[in-house]
Amino acid sequence: MKATQFHIATLREAPADAEVISHRLMMRAGMIKRLGAGIYNYMPLGLRVIRKVEAIVREEMNRAGAVELLMPIVQPAELWQETGRFDKMGPELLRIKDRHGRDFVVQPTSEEVITDIARQDLRSYKQLPKNFYQIQTKFRDERRPRFGLMRGREFIMKDAYSFDRDAAGAQASYQVMAQAYRRIFDRFGLRYRAVAADSGAIGGDLSEEFQVIAATGEDAIVYCPTSDYAANMEKAEALAPEGPRPAPTEPLQRVPTPGKSTCAEVAELLGVPLQRTVKSLVLATDTRNEAGDITATRIWLLLLRGDHDMNEVKVGKLPGMEGGYRFATQAEVEAHFGCRPGYLGPVGLQQPVTVVADREVALMADWICGGNEEDVHLTGVNWGRDLPEPALVADLRNVVAGDRSPDGKGVLAIERGIEVGHVFYLGTKYSRAMNASFLGEDGKPAFFEMGCYGIGITRLPAAAIEQNHDERGIIWPDAIAPFTLVICPIGMDRSEAVRSAAESLHDALAQAGVDVILDDRGERPGAMFADWELIGVPHRVVISERGLKDGRVEYQHRRDTEATGVALSELHAFLAARLGLGVLPVAP
Repeated sequence: MKATQFHIATLREAPADAEVISHRLMMRAGMIKRLGAGIYNYMPLGLRVIRKVEAIVREEMNRAGAVELLMPIVQPAELWQETGRFDKMGPELLRIKDRHGRDFVVQPTSEEVITDIARQDLRSYKQLPKNFYQIQTKFRDERRPRFGLMRGREFIMKDAYSFDRDAAGAQASYQVMAQAYRRIFDRFGLRYRAVAADSGAIGGDLSEEFQVIAATGEDAIVYCPTSDYAANMEKAEALAPEGPRPAPTEPLQRVPTPGKSTCAEVAELLGVPLQRTVKSLVLATDTRNEAGDITATRIWLLLLRGDHDMNEVKVGKLPGMEGGYRFATQAEVEAHFGCRPGYLGPVGLQQPVTVVADREVALMADWICGGNEEDVHLTGVNWGRDLPEPALVADLRNVVAGDRSPDGKGVLAIERGIEVGHVFYLGTKYSRAMNASFLGEDGKPAFFEMGCYGIGITRLPAAAIEQNHDERGIIWPDAIAPFTLVICPIGMDRSEAVRSAAESLHDALAQAGVDVILDDRGERPGAMFADWELIGVPHRVVISERGLKDGRVEYQHRRDTEATGVALSELHAFLAARLGLGVLPVAP
């Protein structure tokens, strides 16, 4: 490929609305152009990266035995109504009508359509297991699309769906996909972690996210550096604290704390560690009748150590919380505690409240909490003596760095990541809703056991940039770079020797299968180098008339601070070694 035949349109400055580094660099490098909010044109350079991502994904999915198909972007609403998602999914699901007034959706995912295919074509256990996948455009009507391809409304995704005869088969299919994903992400050349994730309403433990490590990542990844434990923050647990609870050593005292409504303020006022304080969170669960009217409300008081934060997913799994919960209103708080938030506590409650203590709080003695009176806290609080034991003890909190790993093999660390893939066991959620069944070996109908497996094809290049960049621009891993090597001839339009050497090297590399581009635009060296550093091509060879006279060219990897002189007689062997090739077919 020659640059004059290609399309290169770099920008000196990124548009003002480009917020994160990947968005800015992809815009400046001419890889994407904004068409509308969260909608982008994939320009030739960006599309080359996307196609390389797709190729790796396709090769490994095929290797794992998955079968590719393609489902429509626009799908009839009837299928989504069968599962209830047409109404439940909310405004993120783009709903449209055709000229006949019939409802359709612009699909963000395709569980309904693939389940419809399965119930039509997979009639017997003898046809199972089966895994279908597609690489297709999706649309999610984000309220606030941000960060370029990281959170756009239109995006490309690889989504796969497995069908099995029973739970054991589904778990085996899940493991096949989990291993395929590891091969895929290994080939991308990115630092990533596969972390245990919450499986939501489906339940079970078969759910993993694949997170590209990046300081700018939106997700917190919890891992143990000395073991294999890794989970996202929603799922992560620390080793349960060990008892017994210490005996009380302090009397219960009422302490004035004027204007100090947070645990941190109270700890500072009293001169004690924040870990001795207990925060009170008031939640509510509602019982509704068939008409949707609230018929009863239950108030919950959750107690966490002052330096800990509530984990909403863990709380949502508490007995009695499965149907959803909300934070109590100001009126509900005052009615049950006789005080406004900031000074609440579990001592001396007069109204029915279900008290749930985090595991850490349940083993504390002589702790500090609100006194249910404005500007007052209690010190020296102890279970059993000053208040009843909690109705429930559970893991309610987010872990923090330094907590003991739940496998007992070290302490936990936390880093940031960007989710680019997810493998997930679905069970029979969709097959039951859509009456998708097959005839089992016993001759009786059974519902398919399903799994789903996604990779964000267009999100992945953005994640790669967030991990691999410097002040000059992008640094692509070889596997997904738009070009692997760029030849930069200086004065090519003025020197036949430079032109001949550049074209000869280009042809030899191309013949060897290297994704090479020759910059024949006639740009000044500084501008030419700046373009390719911004674009992020990992390997560069500079050919000049002076260098040719000395029998040398210059090679520089995108991460190198200085160029390396290479003798012409050794150039092909040198490049073959750097690029992982055999001997190049043509001598320089």
